Amino acid sequence: MTASSMSKGSNLPVDARVVRVELAWAAGSGVPDIDASALLLTETGQVRDDADFVFYNQPRHASDAVTHLGKRSVDGAAGDTVEVDLGAVEPAVERIVLCASADGGTFGQVPGLALRLLDASTGSELARFDMVAGTETAFIGGELYRRQGKWKFRAVGQGYASGLAGLATDFGITVDDAPRPAAAPAVPPPPPAPPAAPTASAPAAPSPAAPASRPGAPRLTKGEERLPVDMRKRLSLRKEQVAVSLRKHGAADVVARVVLVLDASGSMSFLYSKGVVADVVERMAAVAAQLDDDGEMQAWTFASNPARLPDLRLGELPEWLRLHVRVGEVGLFRRGRKKGLEPSQVDMRDVGIQNEEQKVIAEVRAFVRDNPASAPTLVLFFSDGGVYRNKEIERELREAVEEPVFWQFVGLGKSNYGVLERFDTLAGRRVDNVGFFAVDDIGTVPDAELYDRLLSEFPQWITAAGRAGIL
Repeated sequence: MTASSMSKGSNLPVDARVVRVELAWAAGSGVPDIDASALLLTETGQVRDDADFVFYNQPRHASDAVTHLGKRSVDGAAGDTVEVDLGAVEPAVERIVLCASADGGTFGQVPGLALRLLDASTGSELARFDMVAGTETAFIGGELYRRQGKWKFRAVGQGYASGLAGLATDFGITVDDAPRPAAAPAVPPPPPAPPAAPTASAPAAPSPAAPASRPGAPRLTKGEERLPVDMRKRLSLRKEQVAVSLRKHGAADVVARVVLVLDASGSMSFLYSKGVVADVVERMAAVAAQLDDDGEMQAWTFASNPARLPDLRLGELPEWLRLHVRVGEVGLFRRGRKKGLEPSQVDMRDVGIQNEEQKVIAEVRAFVRDNPASAPTLVLFFSDGGVYRNKEIERELREAVEEPVFWQFVGLGKSNYGVLERFDTLAGRRVDNVGFFAVDDIGTVPDAELYDRLLSEFPQWITAAGRAGIL
């Protein structure tokens, strides 16, 4: 395997049996102390017990598969390393999340922050992921995970304002809180945590969860009482997860207009036919229910051409999924309107099957300009790749920097995301208005993890855009 420079959300296969994951940074005056750690997770996305948390107070896993090797500092370059013997990882462990915490400051104060993946037998660098951070005091740099019997590495780059304690809590570790002043009520752990969660002696921090009466708790949304019982239950749980993610990133009270964009190109056919896209829409409805000022989402579909879909109102979700979650079609030999279409449906022959992301980006931008809102706009954009209009897409998104819109792109398991996955490293923008990550199979990503990834950069953009006078 040759070395690879990675962008946020990208992944690569790992052929080495033993790897070292090195967190590297430039040491200096005022730079916080950084500690690397690892969490061994089962298919549930949780640890089994406190032994699955490997960090400075517990440097070796019982299986000997994961070891915290400790820090080194040479000529101003500092690092902390975790070694993983992939051949010794127990079958029950599906993912190894590679974390870090900052003591005495935030990761935004850490220059040259990077994660390096090394072949332990040769010392050769397999991959490098240069990371950008802000006010976070804990960070997930990347993860090693199994896919069809093979190991892969994904660059994550997700920060936590709630510190290592908040991060660990998300994965099933209950951290003992430090004593609080008498006036501060105790805050219970998040609902998703297991009933008998283990305890580890990580640095204390307030739990990111809160009772429903606190600001940022799940909001009641008009129309949700009309949903089928099973869908209403899923929505309720998912809104709580969205609320937890927002509180974790210091955005409990944020209100935003949410826009959904769905790739309908020909390569997406399998994801539509298997119900993956419909499930994505249902999960995004919880984001709109929690964030949007009216609980509705504006929506577009696109392939060769964009098409505006009817607004998604929560109480109409089952019917909306049936009518509007559809893949594009070839429009050869067409004669008038396609038979069987209901009045509100888009003729998918008009949408086509090619990838023209820049067209739908331009149309969403025009909608935001023509329909100003007091709240910022969050665009949730789903695609399986095949991006080839890189110059046109880059031009649209660069011009959009001065607009009150954050573009969150999600890759659905194919490849060639082009400029979308490189945008975090593109210079010449006053603020970073684009987020990107990719997943192999979004259906296997737990709600808590998905919402954390979706919402990790949006609050940072709100702060930066406010300072720049964009909001």
